[in-house]
Amino acid sequence: MDPAHGSSDGRGVSLRPFSVLVAKREWLGGAAGLLAGVAAALLPALAAEADLPQADVVILGEVHDNPDHHAWQAEAIAAIAPSALVFEMLLPEQAAVVTPDLRADVEALGAALGWEARGWPDFAMYHPLFVAAADAAVFGGDVPSSTVRRALDEGAAAAFGPEAGRYGLTQPLPEQEQAAREDMQARAHCDALPADLLPGMVEAQRLRDAALARAAVKAHAATGGPVVVIAGTGHARTDWGMPAVLAVAAPELTVFSVGQIEGRAGPDAPFDMTRATEPQLRDDPCAAFSPEQGPALR
Repeated sequence: MDPAHGSSDGRGVSLRPFSVLVAKREWLGGAAGLLAGVAAALLPALAAEADLPQADVVILGEVHDNPDHHAWQAEAIAAIAPSALVFEMLLPEQAAVVTPDLRADVEALGAALGWEARGWPDFAMYHPLFVAAADAAVFGGDVPSSTVRRALDEGAAAAFGPEAGRYGLTQPLPEQEQAAREDMQARAHCDALPADLLPGMVEAQRLRDAALARAAVKAHAATGGPVVVIAGTGHARTDWGMPAVLAVAAPELTVFSVGQIEGRAGPDAPFDMTRATEPQLRDDPCAAFSPEQGPALR
């Protein structure tokens, strides 16, 4: 697969690597990256062993509660200097409340977005992403919970609306991919879900990928790009995540996808570039699936 899903003029964005990056080759880097507030003008002075190619849409995946992933995203955003930012964590109406005055104030912006109430990790980790490209327009790529529930029950196409065909949602998945994705959903939910719920979970994931792709298309049309998308690494998969949806819905856009993972990065990881970091210490995630609490379907 061509890394940008399209043509390139060969120029790239220099970005200091730290951890292991895999993109046709591997780099071994050093310490944590720059946080927000560091001027983009300083970046060329950094060791430029790794380049992010120019693309219309750059997807920066993450493990949501990993602060190192967000520190690297902030550095990448400052280097790319995008015209627009798309956040998986925001509904379109939430993104609309972001103003220059709010943007500079971590507490005020977090409160205005209702961030904590929606259950995402500490907003202090995400705030540097907003200020790393202070002039970039902000777009929301999330969908309401009622729409997700409809996808669970009726399928992604019914939940998505009139453009479902453009975004590939009216086509059934190949049998092998469907089975693989259902197995992944089962493992992600600690094998606690009834088997008959798994197809709906796959449909919900397809809905979210398509919603992120639609937001990126709108952001590019409104600003001319480049567009940076902040999303969980599962959405950054080139084989069946957001890049695959964009290849169908907007093949004229070039796309580059970075998957940030914890642990070892394999050579066949489904991303244009893979960044592997040390795992974070966490409580047992499967404790949420105890008989007393039941599964959380967020």
